[in-house]
Amino acid sequence: MPAVPSLSPPSGVPVAPSPLPPDAPTRVTRALAMGLLVGLVLLGLAWELWLSPTGRGTWAVKVLPLLPALPGLWRWRLYTYRWLSLLVWLYIAEGLVRAGSEHGTGAAMATTQVLVGVALFAACAIHVRWRLKRAAR
Repeated sequence: MPAVPSLSPPSGVPVAPSPLPPDAPTRVTRALAMGLLVGLVLLGLAWELWLSPTGRGTWAVKVLPLLPALPGLWRWRLYTYRWLSLLVWLYIAEGLVRAGSEHGTGAAMATTQVLVGVALFAACAIHVRWRLKRAAR
């Protein structure tokens, strides 16, 4: 029978430490951030294309800057959580302006956008804080 090669590195060879597995709080905040991001994209599309469109639905392109964040959140990229927590403030500001200027369905969509945006910011900020705190230990 042939010998099976060992999977361990030869002695004396330095081994890079494996990254820490995610703990419960970071898994929860990642799931929240991903769900809220998808919700914000779907809300923007539904709002501008079907529920209360402005113009010919061309404002639906406003969700395009959010799409590159999905792979970064999926891959646990800390940088993505940081820039997304800044980008989401543009959507919060738009929601605040439109909540005060529109009526009916448009105002309800704007208020929902503000709430989802603030929740997304909180999830990203808490995720970054916990990851940095854990890395410092």
